[in-house]
This record gives sequence, structure tokens and C-alpha cells, in this order.
Amino acid sequence: MNKDTLDFNKNEDAMRQSLSQLRQRLEKIALGGGKKAIEKQREKNKLTPRERIRYLIDEGSSFIELGAFAGYELYEEQGGCPAGGTVAGIGYVSRRQCIIIANDQTVKAGAWFPITGKKNLRLQEIAMENHLPVIYLVDSAGVFLPMQDEIFPDKEHFGRVFRNNARMSAMGITQIAVVLGPCVAGGAYLPIMSDETLMVEGNGSIFLAGPYLVKAAIGEDIDAETLGGAVTHTEISGIADYKFKTEQECFDQVKKIMSKLGHSSATGIFDRATPIAPRRPAGDLYGILPTDATKPYDMVDIINTIVDDGAFEQFKEDYGKTILCGYARIEGWAVGIVANQRKVVKSKKGEMQMGGVIYNDSADKAARFIMNCNQKKIPLVFLQDVTGFMVGSRSEQAGIIKDGAKMVNAVANSVVPKITIIIGNSYGAGNYAMCGKAYDPRFIYAWPTARIAVMGGEQAAKTLLQIQVGALKAKGQEIDPAEEKRLLDEIKGRYDRQTSPYYAAARLWVDAIIDPADTRHVIAEGLNAAAHNPHLPEFRTGVLQV
Repeated sequence: MNKDTLDFNKNEDAMRQSLSQLRQRLEKIALGGGKKAIEKQREKNKLTPRERIRYLIDEGSSFIELGAFAGYELYEEQGGCPAGGTVAGIGYVSRRQCIIIANDQTVKAGAWFPITGKKNLRLQEIAMENHLPVIYLVDSAGVFLPMQDEIFPDKEHFGRVFRNNARMSAMGITQIAVVLGPCVAGGAYLPIMSDETLMVEGNGSIFLAGPYLVKAAIGEDIDAETLGGAVTHTEISGIADYKFKTEQECFDQVKKIMSKLGHSSATGIFDRATPIAPRRPAGDLYGILPTDATKPYDMVDIINTIVDDGAFEQFKEDYGKTILCGYARIEGWAVGIVANQRKVVKSKKGEMQMGGVIYNDSADKAARFIMNCNQKKIPLVFLQDVTGFMVGSRSEQAGIIKDGAKMVNAVANSVVPKITIIIGNSYGAGNYAMCGKAYDPRFIYAWPTARIAVMGGEQAAKTLLQIQVGALKAKGQEIDPAEEKRLLDEIKGRYDRQTSPYYAAARLWVDAIIDPADTRHVIAEGLNAAAHNPHLPEFRTGVLQV
């Protein structure tokens, strides 16, 4: 067995271990508030949010869950908030691609934590950018009161959801609300600002104030069903449109409504050909990526597992080699690929260039390619494994900041859909230039091997250590080598935890952590979603540094 095969097998074993850890964590998150809380739902003839989604989506179709790690290891003092108390993603209902957002009543009665608001707003943002219909499965007690100051009043808080309801309605985006449990206070506006509202008799309720608050406010004694149940709102107030005895009957009606939606006129905006299977099987991804993030590999090998066979045509192949740019197809969709090359390469001038680093020539090439794709209305796919821009006097004197600014400008002003996959490193300004979360990708996914930070852990830890040691010396204190090593290990451990993809996903810096073998599928579904929106603004870059 040769060294290449041994390395491939070693990489594959490490990736499978990472995926096993990913699955175990997702299985725990899927329990929501725990087995006892799920049993309480069962006693009320209620399904869990994932069971509701499974019933609702087309049989045999996929559901891409987004934000499953939202809130991961956050709010531990409050008992945690698995998946941000909301299960959501992209699926197909009556063959229509749509966004589904389901409250999880097993998690603090479906109450909204700060991360819940951020997650729901992100899902609405995806719906608005891609003109996708939204189905809300409502079962929530409203704002989590102990943290109300962090979720109630600001621009990115709870109230923004209802503003988005109104904006989406004006944009012609269909919204359907299924009220499966409580829908209280400000939350009562969500179903009523949707196009159609369905309610489950006996469980669903909508009111601005519940029975206890009504009693306290005006002295009226009234039960929840009379105050805001399905009969009240379909027969007296006229607020809701349909009532059914079971959740399943509600979902069947949703399927009927979705089946009659008009189709998007966007079929011609982005080019699509007959899909062709990739040159290499998706499983090869497990063995290609080295276990050591500093080791080189050929990004072309990864691209060949994702794109249609024979479709990848490199742009300026022999110039700016640390970024690969090229036209390709993914499931038939035409795309422009911008990817960090991780091999050590040699320029025509004889300069050795480190893989994963953005140099003057590669930044210049990428900026031009991104502008070309906007000119041609070709969506962009970014494959990130970037350690940053080249530093040092040679690069500074050559104008690396100017060339980097040009690339950042092109990414920031790009109007075609952008989809980002963080494969490995995502450090510093490299994260920005390669379309990190701050640069409005339509979708952004991470592999379990992703690392997101301002710089690598080793460099950051040594920099922070130097600052700490310098501060101690300024006070006249000396530090022995053993204590210095202990401090370095402590700093590096803390920093490494903050760079993990789970830390990023908990804060919604990425939409999901995915199995690398699913990369082609999630990109294709993202392109399919993007095709629903036929409107692209005019592409303008403003002033470019030249």
C-alpha cells in the first residue's frame, strides 16, 4: 500500500469520526426538551416539530434542516435551547420548494430566546431573497420573559418577524400559518399577517392576552378555548380561515393550498442543462481532505466530486494560482466557482506561493472573475479553505491591500446568488473575500472540518501570550517557562473552542454543518431556490482601487 493510499485511508477514518460526532449531537438536539416533554405532547395528541415536517413534506423528498445547531451550548443557565426552540429548513410540499418554520413546544413551551429570533429572521431572509413560500407551524408561548430585553425591542428582535410578514406579503411571497398550539401576545400577529391561517380544534389558540392576563387586567374569567380557540376565530372573529380536528387534517389542507400555487416565471434567468454525474464519487471527499489543516492538497480533486463531469473550465488557469476560478455546472446549473487552492504553487516569475493564501495576482484574478459572472448572470459558489492574505514587505509594497480591497468590493457588490461552503480554514479577511456570512451568501454551509476565526489558533495564542507576558513584565513580574507553556495551552484551548464549526453554527454564522458528501446536493437545492427570484439589481462596483 503506497503513501497516497495510506494518507487517503487515514483522512477518511478521521472524517468518519467527525461525522459520527456530528450525528450524535444532532440526535440529541432532535430530542428538543427531552423525552418527558415529548410524552406530554403525545398526551395532547400533538406531534413533535420534526414529525410535523415529515408528514407535511412530499414522500421521498429531502428536507435540508437549517440552524439545527442554533443555540448549541448557549443558555445553559436557563436549561438550554436546542435548535433555538425552532425546527426549520427547505423542503418540498406538493412539489413546491418552500421554507418551513416550526416552533418546538418541548423547549420552554416554544418560547423565543434571542437566538430564536435570529434564526427565524434568517429563515425569512432566505425566503425573501429567493422568493420561496413560507409555512409557519405555530406552537409558542411567545417571548422568553427572563430575557425579554434581549429579544423584544431592537431591529433584529422579535418584532422584526411581523415587519417581514408584511414585506413578504407585499413582495407576493405566499405565507401559510398552521396554529397547532398557543399563539400569544405579539406572536398572535404572525398567523394573521399570513395569507391563510389554519387551526387545530382544542389545541390551537390565538390571543393578545391569555386567560390569566385577562383576569388580571380587566377581571374577566374566561377559558383559553372560548377566548381564542379555533371555533372562536373561524366562526366569530373571522380571524382564522380553516379549523380541523387533527394536525394531520390541517397539513393535508396545506398540501392542497400549496398544490394550487402559480409557478415561478424564473425558469429562464439562470442556465440549466441536463445534469451529469461528477467525475469522482462523493465518498472520495472523506479521503481527500488532510487531517492536518496545514497540509497541502489539490482543490481540483474536491471540485471534481461536486461539479458535473467535464464541466469545470478554469479561468486564467496559469495566473494567480492560489485561487481557482472557473465555470462549471452543478446538477446542470451553470455556476462560477471561486476556490482556494491548497497546493504550494509556483508563479511564472519563479515565486513559490503557499496554498490557501491570497496573493496579489490571485485577488486580482478572482475580482475579475466575480465581475464576469455578474455580467453573465451566473451564480457563484465559493469553496473556502483560506488562511488569509499574504503579509510582509514584499506583498505590502506590491499593494496587497489594494488588490484585496478590489476582491472584497466585487464580492460585496455582486448581485448574482452566492453560495459558500467552508471546507477548512476561514481566517481573517480571507473569510470576507471568500464570501463569509457578512457578505450575504444566499446559503452558507460548513463541513465538520471548518475553522472560523480572525487568525489560526497557534498564531493567535502566541500573540495573546506575548501581550500577557508583556503586561506582567511591565509590572516587574517574571514568568517561568512552565507557567508560560500552561498559559499558552490555556489560551490555545479557549481559542480552538471558539473556532470550531459548532461554535459558529450555534451563533448562525453558518446555516448548517453538513456531511461533505451532501455538498453537491445542498448547492443544487440552493440554486433551485435562487431560481425562484427572477429579479437581479443592476451590478455596480463603485470606485475600484487599480
